[in-house]
Amino acid sequence: MDTIENFKKLSFLVYGLGQTGRSVVDFFKKNNFKNYQVWDDKNKNLLKTKRSFNLKKTINKVHFIVLSPGISIKKSKNKKILEKNKKKIITDIDLIFLLKKYSKCLVITGTNGKSTTCKIINHVLKKNGFKTLLGGNIGTPALDLNIKKRDFLIIEASSFQLAHSKFIKPDYAMLLNITNDHLDWHGNMKNYIDSKFRIFKHQKKNQYSFVNAKWKREFKKRNLLGKLVIPNIRIFQKHKSNVKNSYLESEMNNENMSFVFELAMILKISKNSFFKSLNSFKGLPHRYEIFLKRKNCLFINDSKATSFQATKLALKNSNNIYWIVGGLPKKNDEIDLKDLKKHIVKSYIVGKNIGFFKRVLQNQVSCFIAKNLKNSIIQIFKDIKMFKKNHNTILLSPASASYDQFINFEKRGEKFKKLIKYYVGKYL
Repeated sequence: MDTIENFKKLSFLVYGLGQTGRSVVDFFKKNNFKNYQVWDDKNKNLLKTKRSFNLKKTINKVHFIVLSPGISIKKSKNKKILEKNKKKIITDIDLIFLLKKYSKCLVITGTNGKSTTCKIINHVLKKNGFKTLLGGNIGTPALDLNIKKRDFLIIEASSFQLAHSKFIKPDYAMLLNITNDHLDWHGNMKNYIDSKFRIFKHQKKNQYSFVNAKWKREFKKRNLLGKLVIPNIRIFQKHKSNVKNSYLESEMNNENMSFVFELAMILKISKNSFFKSLNSFKGLPHRYEIFLKRKNCLFINDSKATSFQATKLALKNSNNIYWIVGGLPKKNDEIDLKDLKKHIVKSYIVGKNIGFFKRVLQNQVSCFIAKNLKNSIIQIFKDIKMFKKNHNTILLSPASASYDQFINFEKRGEKFKKLIKYYVGKYL
């Protein structure tokens, strides 16, 4: 099943027609696949000519169900039939591996830092002569990439994609970290961990498995075949003085940067070339994005921090923090500021879960009920004037999802930056 022609003999149901599902359909069209049908629970008007009219009959007949990553089987109205046919379910990324049109492939997963790590690796490899393509959960669906035999393919994989993967077999697989997240989708922590470790399941002995040291025992317990690589933060830190990039100099990037460093050494990129490449890297927006410095104030947009574990890194890396927090907290997320409250001047609670955050924070740090970004920012400028500290950090790091007030974390971050730039002129 390693050629397009052999692949065309199979039949498919594309279940879910969001961005990823549409990319699968476009891929089938582009490669002249005829034997596929589509289904979307919410929209029956999409792709009518290919729509299944009897879902149960179609599912029983097809070879594979290409399930969109956002769809939770346990929440689907067709839960029973999907559960019954779980062995047929694959993802868009599986199609990439079934066809293997690339030279080498790296797949990266983890709770925090996936996108930034993907971007850094893509940047370093490009600067060192590799012909790279980057896609997956980072924004461009993998099947939208124009993949050629010479390409070094870099894919960011979410736990949703990995949970149903059957054929993912990367030359290099990275599991950066695992913390409490997406438990509403996976059901429990065990399922979430299992989904992450599926990135290594089909690797062979000549393929590399990069694992955070905390999960070394779990990797060995599963009797996986890939060459185990445990990135050493201390080794990277010995060379860190060579990094001349303000975005990468912070301690919060050390762990993920150790993965990048280890990969570069395996790919025989010289240390000199590696660090030279890093110095021209620009960080992603909404990830500890230092977007403004004015007088004695530093303004940081960390809207992508949708769990406390992600926010913890930002709090640890800053001082005299005026912290904007709140939104939709993750299931079972615990906010413990024991070692971090010394960094925080005051917290400003936004969103529709005021009661939860007030209850959790009020005995740990000073709190102000702001309700929204505008109110929090106005109050912060008043407090800065009152506290009269020499250096101030205004940090949006919500430790929760944005959906109570914004359609996504990007819109939340953009609104924060827009408000800051407006009120800086009034108050500073």
